[in-house]
Amino acid sequence: MKETSFTKYKNAIKALPREVFNRQLFLTAFTFALCGCPKGWDEGSAASITQLQSFKRQYDLDSELDSETIENLVSFVNIGAGVGAFLSFFLNDKLGRKQSMRLYQTIYITGALVSCFSYGSVGALYFGRIFEGLGIGACTVVGPMALAEIAPKTIRGFMTLWFNMAMLLAQGLGIFVVYGCSVHISGALDLQSQVPWFAQTFAPFIGIACSFFIVKSPRWLAIRCREGEALTALCTLRGLPAGHPTILEEHSHIVHTVEDEGRYIGSNETFLVRSNFRRVQLTVIAYILAQFSGANSVTNYLPTVFGLIGVTGRNTKIYSSGLYAVAKLVCTIAASLFFVDMMGRRKSLLIGVTVQMFCHSYLAGYLNVFRSEGSSVPKSASDAAIAAIYVHAFGWAVGLYTLPYLFGAELWPNRIRSFGGALSQCFHWLFYFAITKVTPSLLRSMDVWGVFLFFVGWCIIALVYTFFFVPETSGLSLDDMDIIFSRPIYKMRHPLSASGNNIEKYLSR
Repeated sequence: MKETSFTKYKNAIKALPREVFNRQLFLTAFTFALCGCPKGWDEGSAASITQLQSFKRQYDLDSELDSETIENLVSFVNIGAGVGAFLSFFLNDKLGRKQSMRLYQTIYITGALVSCFSYGSVGALYFGRIFEGLGIGACTVVGPMALAEIAPKTIRGFMTLWFNMAMLLAQGLGIFVVYGCSVHISGALDLQSQVPWFAQTFAPFIGIACSFFIVKSPRWLAIRCREGEALTALCTLRGLPAGHPTILEEHSHIVHTVEDEGRYIGSNETFLVRSNFRRVQLTVIAYILAQFSGANSVTNYLPTVFGLIGVTGRNTKIYSSGLYAVAKLVCTIAASLFFVDMMGRRKSLLIGVTVQMFCHSYLAGYLNVFRSEGSSVPKSASDAAIAAIYVHAFGWAVGLYTLPYLFGAELWPNRIRSFGGALSQCFHWLFYFAITKVTPSLLRSMDVWGVFLFFVGWCIIALVYTFFFVPETSGLSLDDMDIIFSRPIYKMRHPLSASGNNIEKYLSR
């Protein structure tokens, strides 16, 4: 009788020594997961802060002519993030994951404090926002990368998605902190807008403090030819002695792969070696599909979307937006526990994108029928539209929200993991900035419902691409990834066993 995905996953977990699930592993994962908080908090709070009375008073932004200034304040962080993501590859390998994380969090804290205490200077606020972006972008590279490097292969998806969980938790907190300040702090006080700016520095401070109690990445130490330290760090992370079979196997894989990759020099390998260029294609296309599938457009303009489907009242919209962030967090936890490792990357993507497609289809039909005709809207249809928004959060969380981050962290060879992660995140921020900029124009030019139909089209493209070209990487170690991308492209979608490849034979070549 064929084993189910759940049975295979359960048996793989049971096969791990109990010592693997130890305090040092979870503390290290927690520390690097906090790299997701800057991006999440900014997404949850930045646009809302600009609507606070004290913010408008400080920066004299009451006029409708100032809408471009507000838009720039929100979006400039994305430009800084793209630059920060790309530049991070110079430091991730030079300084190491731990030291780099401290530097990026410090940069972000500095930018947040400049924004907090700019006291009416739009120029200083612009500078602070761009500086924040530098830290945010770099954190989105080093966080998932470090998590993928330290995690046991059986639960790599689960641990890497801690980054996404931290991002969504911070997003929800950002929304409700701004709401609390708008309700409980007078608009006549500068404190109303300063508290949300300052509060976002707490998580990075915690991350920096925790970093003094964690070990360095064993794979980074091996890359730097510090094999003795790499073995010690690996033993600490796994809670096992150096002679344990689990340690011997994993350390052997790491050392062998680093030695095998030694024949390549520099980041040119990313584009000149066929298997690596396929990795570039997969990670970049994954981020393109993530942005154009419409989920970030829904997130960034959620109050507007809720207004279109009948949700009224400023407070109600804020609560609904906060609940949407909570829904995404819950679904991301479910994705990390039951989908990406247990069901696999491919099935998770196919399920997630399919759910997104159906939700977009319903919203397109709803807006076309009831908004165009101007007729009274049945309550059941309106309730279903609201439900579609929250069900969409599930599809987004188990598919195109989590998997691109995971691919960007786990697919690359050790020598170019930093460059590959930086490159993919740079494209992520480029497309994120683009879709954020064009969404208002799309809403105007495509009569709203057409935008959701546009997203349906991209979801169909994502389904086709996933079915034919996305490989299954769950259960493989980071050092075994090259087997997948060395195969003919028409075999990419098949499991390794189906293509006749054998890991041991490959590694002994």
